[in-house]
Amino acid sequence: MSTERYHISVPGHVLDDLRERLVRTRFTTATNPAYWAAGVDPDALRELVAYWADGFDWRAAEARLNAYPHFRAEVGGRKVHFVHMRGKGPAGGPASLPLVLSHGWPSSFVEMLRIAELLTDPGAHGADPADAFDVVIPSLPGFAFSEPPGGPFTRRAVAETWHALMTDVLGYPRFGAEGGDIGSGVTQWLGALFPDVVAGVLVTSSVVPTDFGAAPPTPEEQRFLDALAVYDAGDGGYSAIMSTRPDTVAAALVDSPAGLLAWIVDKYRDWSDCGGDVTTRWDRDTLLTVATLYWATGSIGTSFGEYHDWPHNRPVPPITVPGAVTLSNEPAFRGMPRGLAERIFTDLRQWHTPERGGHFMAHEEPEQLARDLRDFFRPLRKPVRD
Repeated sequence: MSTERYHISVPGHVLDDLRERLVRTRFTTATNPAYWAAGVDPDALRELVAYWADGFDWRAAEARLNAYPHFRAEVGGRKVHFVHMRGKGPAGGPASLPLVLSHGWPSSFVEMLRIAELLTDPGAHGADPADAFDVVIPSLPGFAFSEPPGGPFTRRAVAETWHALMTDVLGYPRFGAEGGDIGSGVTQWLGALFPDVVAGVLVTSSVVPTDFGAAPPTPEEQRFLDALAVYDAGDGGYSAIMSTRPDTVAAALVDSPAGLLAWIVDKYRDWSDCGGDVTTRWDRDTLLTVATLYWATGSIGTSFGEYHDWPHNRPVPPITVPGAVTLSNEPAFRGMPRGLAERIFTDLRQWHTPERGGHFMAHEEPEQLARDLRDFFRPLRKPVRD
Protein backbone atom coordinates (compact mmCIF):
# COMPACT_ATOMS: atom_id res chain seq x y z
CA MET A 1 0.00 0.00 0.00
CA SER A 2 1.74 3.15 -1.22
CA THR A 3 1.58 6.51 0.60
CA GLU A 4 2.35 9.90 -0.91
CA ARG A 5 2.57 13.40 0.51
CA TYR A 6 -0.34 15.48 -0.78
CA HIS A 7 -0.42 19.21 -1.51
CA ILE A 8 -3.74 20.99 -2.06
CA SER A 9 -3.63 23.15 -5.18
CA VAL A 10 -6.87 24.15 -6.88
CA PRO A 11 -6.19 25.19 -10.50
CA GLY A 12 -6.65 28.87 -11.27
CA HIS A 13 -9.17 28.20 -14.02
CA VAL A 14 -11.40 26.39 -11.50
CA LEU A 15 -11.37 29.46 -9.26
CA ASP A 16 -12.02 31.78 -12.20
CA ASP A 17 -14.99 29.69 -13.28
CA LEU A 18 -16.26 29.61 -9.69
CA ARG A 19 -16.25 33.41 -9.42
CA GLU A 20 -17.98 33.81 -12.78
CA ARG A 21 -20.75 31.50 -11.67
CA LEU A 22 -21.11 33.27 -8.33
CA VAL A 23 -21.52 36.73 -9.86
CA ARG A 24 -24.17 35.36 -12.26
CA THR A 25 -26.23 33.78 -9.46
CA ARG A 26 -30.00 34.09 -9.76
CA PHE A 27 -31.45 34.36 -6.27
CA THR A 28 -34.84 33.14 -5.16
CA THR A 29 -37.31 34.89 -2.89
CA ALA A 30 -38.33 33.49 0.48
CA THR A 31 -41.19 30.99 0.45
CA ASN A 32 -41.92 31.94 4.05
CA PRO A 33 -41.19 35.51 5.20
CA ALA A 34 -40.04 34.27 8.62
CA TYR A 35 -36.24 34.20 8.82
CA TRP A 36 -34.87 30.74 7.77
CA ALA A 37 -38.36 29.23 8.20
CA ALA A 38 -38.34 27.28 4.92
CA GLY A 39 -34.64 26.61 4.50
CA VAL A 40 -31.76 28.93 3.79
CA ASP A 41 -32.65 32.62 4.04
CA PRO A 42 -32.22 34.28 0.60
CA ASP A 43 -30.74 37.50 2.03
CA ALA A 44 -28.23 35.59 4.15
CA LEU A 45 -27.29 33.51 1.13
CA ARG A 46 -26.87 36.62 -1.02
CA GLU A 47 -24.40 38.06 1.49
CA LEU A 48 -22.38 34.84 1.64
CA VAL A 49 -22.28 34.48 -2.13
CA ALA A 50 -21.10 38.08 -2.53
CA TYR A 51 -18.31 37.48 -0.04
CA TRP A 52 -17.37 34.19 -1.70
CA ALA A 53 -17.06 35.96 -5.04
CA ASP A 54 -15.19 39.11 -4.01
CA GLY A 55 -13.99 38.85 -0.40
CA PHE A 56 -12.96 35.30 0.35
CA ASP A 57 -9.30 34.50 -0.36
CA TRP A 58 -9.05 30.84 -1.29
CA ARG A 59 -5.30 30.96 -1.75
CA ALA A 60 -4.89 32.12 1.85
CA ALA A 61 -7.24 29.36 3.01
CA GLU A 62 -5.35 26.85 0.87
CA ALA A 63 -2.06 27.91 2.49
CA ARG A 64 -3.58 27.44 5.96
CA LEU A 65 -4.73 23.94 5.01
CA ASN A 66 -1.35 23.05 3.53
CA ALA A 67 0.33 23.96 6.82
CA TYR A 68 -0.97 20.57 8.00
CA PRO A 69 0.67 17.33 6.79
CA HIS A 70 -1.59 15.82 4.12
CA PHE A 71 -1.17 12.39 2.55
CA ARG A 72 -2.93 10.01 0.20
CA ALA A 73 -2.63 6.25 0.41
CA GLU A 74 -4.01 3.47 -1.73
CA VAL A 75 -6.18 1.24 0.45
CA GLY A 76 -8.19 -1.53 -1.13
CA GLY A 77 -7.51 -0.11 -4.58
CA ARG A 78 -8.91 3.37 -3.75
CA LYS A 79 -7.08 6.57 -2.82
CA VAL A 80 -7.73 7.79 0.72
CA HIS A 81 -6.79 11.31 1.76
CA PHE A 82 -5.78 11.95 5.37
CA VAL A 83 -4.03 14.41 7.65
CA HIS A 84 -1.42 12.79 9.90
CA MET A 85 -0.08 14.78 12.88
CA ARG A 86 2.47 13.36 15.30
CA GLY A 87 2.00 13.81 19.02
CA LYS A 88 4.38 15.92 21.11
CA GLY A 89 4.60 14.00 24.34
CA PRO A 90 7.19 14.35 27.11
CA ALA A 91 10.80 13.74 26.18
CA GLY A 92 11.72 10.16 26.95
CA GLY A 93 8.10 9.29 27.69
CA PRO A 94 5.94 6.64 26.05
CA ALA A 95 4.86 6.98 22.45
CA SER A 96 1.71 8.97 21.78
CA LEU A 97 -1.52 6.99 21.44
CA PRO A 98 -2.72 6.96 17.82
CA LEU A 99 -6.26 8.29 17.37
CA VAL A 100 -8.34 8.29 14.19
CA LEU A 101 -10.98 11.05 13.95
CA SER A 102 -13.93 10.53 11.58
CA HIS A 103 -16.15 13.35 10.30
CA GLY A 104 -19.68 13.19 8.92
CA TRP A 105 -21.93 15.02 6.43
CA PRO A 106 -21.88 17.77 5.23
CA SER A 107 -18.49 18.07 6.82
CA SER A 108 -14.86 17.43 5.94
CA PHE A 109 -11.46 16.98 7.51
CA VAL A 110 -11.53 20.74 8.23
CA GLU A 111 -13.90 20.08 11.15
CA MET A 112 -11.14 18.20 12.99
CA LEU A 113 -8.19 20.55 12.54
CA ARG A 114 -8.78 22.72 15.63
CA ILE A 115 -9.05 19.78 17.99
CA ALA A 116 -6.10 18.01 16.34
CA GLU A 117 -3.76 20.74 17.57
CA LEU A 118 -5.05 20.35 21.13
CA LEU A 119 -4.69 16.58 21.01
CA THR A 120 -1.22 16.37 19.47
CA ASP A 121 0.37 19.06 21.64
CA PRO A 122 -1.48 19.18 24.97
CA GLY A 123 1.46 20.77 26.75
CA ALA A 124 1.17 23.86 24.57
CA HIS A 125 -2.48 24.23 25.61
CA GLY A 126 -2.23 23.86 29.38
CA ALA A 127 -2.70 20.10 29.56
CA ASP A 128 -0.41 17.19 30.42
CA PRO A 129 2.05 16.33 27.61
CA ALA A 130 1.64 12.67 28.58
CA ASP A 131 -1.87 12.85 27.10
CA ALA A 132 -0.54 13.48 23.57
CA PHE A 133 -2.04 11.63 20.62
CA ASP A 134 -0.84 10.89 17.11
CA VAL A 135 -3.87 12.14 15.16
CA VAL A 136 -5.08 10.75 11.82
CA ILE A 137 -7.96 12.54 10.07
CA PRO A 138 -9.13 10.69 6.96
CA SER A 139 -11.57 12.15 4.46
CA LEU A 140 -14.53 9.80 4.10
CA PRO A 141 -14.72 7.97 0.74
CA GLY A 142 -16.14 10.32 -1.89
CA PHE A 143 -15.39 13.42 0.22
CA ALA A 144 -12.77 16.03 -0.70
CA PHE A 145 -9.62 14.25 -1.92
CA SER A 146 -10.65 10.66 -1.13
CA GLU A 147 -11.91 8.61 -4.04
CA PRO A 148 -15.45 7.21 -3.87
CA PRO A 149 -15.73 3.61 -2.69
CA GLY A 150 -15.60 0.84 -5.23
CA GLY A 151 -18.89 -0.60 -3.94
CA PRO A 152 -21.72 0.41 -1.63
CA PHE A 153 -20.83 3.03 0.97
CA THR A 154 -21.36 1.31 4.32
CA ARG A 155 -20.05 2.32 7.70
CA ARG A 156 -18.63 -1.15 8.17
CA ALA A 157 -16.70 -0.91 4.88
CA VAL A 158 -15.25 2.45 5.89
CA ALA A 159 -14.24 1.01 9.26
CA GLU A 160 -12.41 -1.79 7.46
CA THR A 161 -10.64 0.82 5.32
CA TRP A 162 -9.65 2.85 8.39
CA HIS A 163 -8.33 -0.29 10.09
CA ALA A 164 -6.16 -1.04 7.05
CA LEU A 165 -4.99 2.58 6.96
CA MET A 166 -4.03 2.63 10.63
CA THR A 167 -2.41 -0.82 10.80
CA ASP A 168 -1.16 -1.79 7.33
CA VAL A 169 -0.31 1.68 6.00
CA LEU A 170 0.75 3.59 9.11
CA GLY A 171 1.96 0.59 11.10
CA TYR A 172 0.10 1.21 14.35
CA PRO A 173 -0.55 -2.01 16.32
CA ARG A 174 -3.12 -0.29 18.57
CA PHE A 175 -5.18 2.89 18.31
CA GLY A 176 -8.26 4.72 19.53
CA ALA A 177 -11.14 6.17 17.52
CA GLU A 178 -13.55 9.11 17.71
CA GLY A 179 -16.33 10.24 15.41
CA GLY A 180 -19.66 11.97 14.97
CA ASP A 181 -22.58 11.52 12.55
CA ILE A 182 -21.40 9.10 9.81
CA GLY A 183 -18.09 9.07 11.63
CA SER A 184 -19.85 7.83 14.76
CA GLY A 185 -21.10 4.78 12.90
CA VAL A 186 -17.65 4.16 11.42
CA THR A 187 -16.13 4.47 14.89
CA GLN A 188 -18.64 2.04 16.39
CA TRP A 189 -17.86 -0.50 13.68
CA LEU A 190 -14.13 -0.11 14.37
CA GLY A 191 -14.74 -1.05 18.00
CA ALA A 192 -17.03 -3.94 17.09
CA LEU A 193 -14.84 -5.49 14.40
CA PHE A 194 -11.34 -4.96 15.75
CA PRO A 195 -11.30 -5.26 19.57
CA ASP A 196 -7.78 -6.66 19.42
CA VAL A 197 -6.31 -3.38 18.13
CA VAL A 198 -8.85 -0.67 19.06
CA ALA A 199 -8.12 0.64 22.56
CA GLY A 200 -11.49 2.37 22.91
CA VAL A 201 -14.01 4.50 21.05
CA LEU A 202 -15.73 7.83 21.80
CA VAL A 203 -18.67 9.09 19.75
CA THR A 204 -20.65 12.32 19.82
CA SER A 205 -23.91 11.37 18.06
CA SER A 206 -25.78 8.67 16.10
CA VAL A 207 -25.61 6.16 18.94
CA VAL A 208 -29.23 4.99 18.73
CA PRO A 209 -29.77 1.24 18.22
CA THR A 210 -31.53 0.17 15.03
CA ASP A 211 -32.38 -3.33 16.32
CA PHE A 212 -33.79 -3.86 19.83
CA GLY A 213 -34.07 -7.62 19.54
CA ALA A 214 -35.93 -9.24 22.43
CA ALA A 215 -35.60 -6.24 24.75
CA PRO A 216 -38.09 -3.55 23.67
CA PRO A 217 -37.41 0.10 24.49
CA THR A 218 -38.19 1.27 27.99
CA PRO A 219 -40.86 3.98 28.34
CA GLU A 220 -38.13 6.63 28.67
CA GLU A 221 -36.34 5.31 25.58
CA GLN A 222 -39.60 5.14 23.61
CA ARG A 223 -40.42 8.76 24.43
CA PHE A 224 -37.04 9.79 23.05
CA LEU A 225 -37.46 7.62 19.94
CA ASP A 226 -40.91 9.13 19.31
CA ALA A 227 -39.49 12.65 19.64
CA LEU A 228 -36.64 11.72 17.30
CA ALA A 229 -39.14 10.47 14.70
CA VAL A 230 -41.06 13.75 14.90
CA TYR A 231 -37.83 15.70 14.48
CA ASP A 232 -36.74 13.59 11.51
CA ALA A 233 -40.12 14.07 9.84
CA GLY A 234 -39.70 17.82 9.95
CA ASP A 235 -36.00 17.97 9.13
CA GLY A 236 -35.52 14.96 6.87
CA GLY A 237 -36.29 16.37 3.43
CA TYR A 238 -32.60 16.57 2.57
CA SER A 239 -32.11 12.93 3.56
CA ALA A 240 -35.13 11.71 1.60
CA ILE A 241 -33.91 13.15 -1.69
CA MET A 242 -30.26 12.24 -1.10
CA SER A 243 -31.35 8.67 -0.33
CA THR A 244 -33.70 8.20 -3.27
CA ARG A 245 -32.65 10.65 -6.01
CA PRO A 246 -29.06 11.69 -5.24
CA ASP A 247 -28.04 12.12 -8.87
CA THR A 248 -30.93 14.51 -9.52
CA VAL A 249 -30.03 16.97 -6.79
CA ALA A 250 -26.29 16.49 -7.43
CA ALA A 251 -26.76 17.61 -11.04
CA ALA A 252 -27.99 20.98 -9.76
CA LEU A 253 -25.48 21.39 -6.94
CA VAL A 254 -22.39 20.47 -8.95
CA ASP A 255 -23.35 23.16 -11.48
CA SER A 256 -24.33 25.97 -9.10
CA PRO A 257 -21.97 27.05 -6.32
CA ALA A 258 -24.72 29.16 -4.74
CA GLY A 259 -27.00 26.13 -4.69
CA LEU A 260 -24.22 24.01 -3.20
CA LEU A 261 -23.61 26.63 -0.51
CA ALA A 262 -27.32 26.84 0.32
CA TRP A 263 -27.58 23.04 0.59
CA ILE A 264 -24.80 22.72 3.17
CA VAL A 265 -25.12 26.02 5.07
CA ASP A 266 -28.75 25.20 5.84
CA LYS A 267 -27.48 22.19 7.81
CA TYR A 268 -24.54 24.01 9.39
CA ARG A 269 -27.02 26.51 10.83
CA ASP A 270 -29.67 23.96 11.86
CA TRP A 271 -27.30 21.46 13.43
CA SER A 272 -24.69 23.71 15.04
CA ASP A 273 -25.31 24.95 18.56
CA CYS A 274 -25.34 28.51 17.21
CA GLY A 275 -28.54 30.10 18.48
CA GLY A 276 -29.64 30.81 14.90
CA ASP A 277 -26.44 32.61 13.84
CA VAL A 278 -24.17 30.10 12.13
CA THR A 279 -21.23 32.53 12.13
CA THR A 280 -20.97 32.25 15.92
CA ARG A 281 -19.69 28.72 15.34
CA TRP A 282 -18.38 28.86 11.78
CA ASP A 283 -16.81 32.09 10.59
CA ARG A 284 -17.41 32.94 6.95
CA ASP A 285 -13.91 31.99 5.83
CA THR A 286 -14.16 28.49 7.36
CA LEU A 287 -17.64 27.92 5.90
CA LEU A 288 -16.41 28.95 2.48
CA THR A 289 -13.26 26.86 2.81
CA VAL A 290 -15.51 23.81 3.24
CA ALA A 291 -17.78 24.92 0.38
CA THR A 292 -14.80 25.48 -1.92
CA LEU A 293 -13.46 22.01 -1.14
CA TYR A 294 -16.80 20.50 -2.14
CA TRP A 295 -16.91 22.67 -5.26
CA ALA A 296 -13.32 22.24 -6.45
CA THR A 297 -13.38 18.46 -6.01
CA GLY A 298 -16.89 18.06 -7.41
CA SER A 299 -17.61 15.81 -4.45
CA ILE A 300 -21.03 16.95 -3.28
CA GLY A 301 -22.72 14.16 -5.27
CA THR A 302 -20.33 11.45 -4.13
CA SER A 303 -20.80 12.63 -0.53
CA PHE A 304 -24.41 11.45 -0.81
CA GLY A 305 -23.27 7.82 -1.17
CA GLU A 306 -23.88 6.87 2.45
CA TYR A 307 -27.48 8.06 2.23
CA HIS A 308 -28.26 6.26 -1.03
CA ASP A 309 -26.55 3.07 0.10
CA TRP A 310 -28.07 3.07 3.59
CA PRO A 311 -30.06 -0.17 2.97
CA HIS A 312 -26.72 -1.99 2.69
CA ASN A 313 -25.89 -1.13 6.32
CA ARG A 314 -26.49 -3.65 9.08
CA PRO A 315 -26.92 -3.11 12.85
CA VAL A 316 -23.66 -2.74 14.73
CA PRO A 317 -22.90 -5.81 16.87
CA PRO A 318 -22.33 -5.27 20.59
CA ILE A 319 -19.17 -3.27 21.17
CA THR A 320 -17.01 -4.81 23.89
CA VAL A 321 -14.08 -2.38 23.86
CA PRO A 322 -14.30 0.55 26.32
CA GLY A 323 -16.77 3.14 25.06
CA ALA A 324 -17.54 6.78 25.75
CA VAL A 325 -20.17 9.25 24.61
CA THR A 326 -19.94 13.05 24.57
CA LEU A 327 -23.45 13.68 23.33
CA SER A 328 -23.90 16.63 21.00
CA ASN A 329 -26.46 19.23 22.03
CA GLU A 330 -28.17 19.22 18.64
CA PRO A 331 -31.96 18.97 18.41
CA ALA A 332 -32.01 15.34 17.28
CA PHE A 333 -30.19 13.98 20.34
CA ARG A 334 -31.19 16.23 23.23
CA GLY A 335 -32.53 14.18 26.11
CA MET A 336 -31.28 10.85 24.79
CA PRO A 337 -31.26 8.28 27.62
CA ARG A 338 -27.95 6.69 28.48
CA GLY A 339 -29.64 3.30 28.30
CA LEU A 340 -29.83 3.50 24.51
CA ALA A 341 -26.04 3.79 24.29
CA GLU A 342 -25.64 0.95 26.77
CA ARG A 343 -27.54 -1.29 24.37
CA ILE A 344 -24.64 -0.80 21.92
CA PHE A 345 -21.68 -0.49 24.30
CA THR A 346 -21.29 -3.35 26.79
CA ASP A 347 -18.54 -1.38 28.59
CA LEU A 348 -19.68 2.27 28.53
CA ARG A 349 -17.18 3.97 30.82
CA GLN A 350 -17.86 7.65 30.20
CA TRP A 351 -21.11 9.53 29.52
CA HIS A 352 -21.16 13.32 29.12
CA THR A 353 -24.09 15.48 28.02
CA PRO A 354 -22.56 18.97 27.74
CA GLU A 355 -24.77 22.03 27.44
CA ARG A 356 -22.80 23.40 24.49
CA GLY A 357 -21.71 21.95 21.17
CA GLY A 358 -23.80 20.66 18.29
CA HIS A 359 -23.45 18.33 15.32
CA PHE A 360 -19.90 19.47 14.57
CA MET A 361 -18.63 19.00 18.12
CA ALA A 362 -14.93 18.78 17.29
CA HIS A 363 -15.04 22.24 15.68
CA GLU A 364 -17.66 23.88 17.88
CA GLU A 365 -16.26 22.87 21.29
CA PRO A 366 -12.75 21.51 20.67
CA GLU A 367 -11.46 22.19 24.20
CA GLN A 368 -14.38 20.35 25.77
CA LEU A 369 -14.12 17.32 23.49
CA ALA A 370 -10.33 17.24 23.85
CA ARG A 371 -10.70 17.06 27.65
CA ASP A 372 -13.18 14.20 27.30
CA LEU A 373 -10.86 12.32 24.96
CA ARG A 374 -7.86 12.77 27.28
CA ASP A 375 -9.87 11.68 30.33
CA PHE A 376 -11.31 8.64 28.57
CA PHE A 377 -8.12 7.34 26.99
CA ARG A 378 -5.75 8.12 29.88
CA PRO A 379 -6.31 4.78 31.67
CA LEU A 380 -6.34 2.93 28.35
CA ARG A 381 -2.88 4.00 27.30
CA LYS A 382 0.01 1.60 27.11
CA PRO A 383 3.10 1.57 24.90
CA VAL A 384 2.13 1.34 21.24
CA ARG A 385 5.52 1.63 19.55
CA ASP A 386 8.73 3.62 19.71
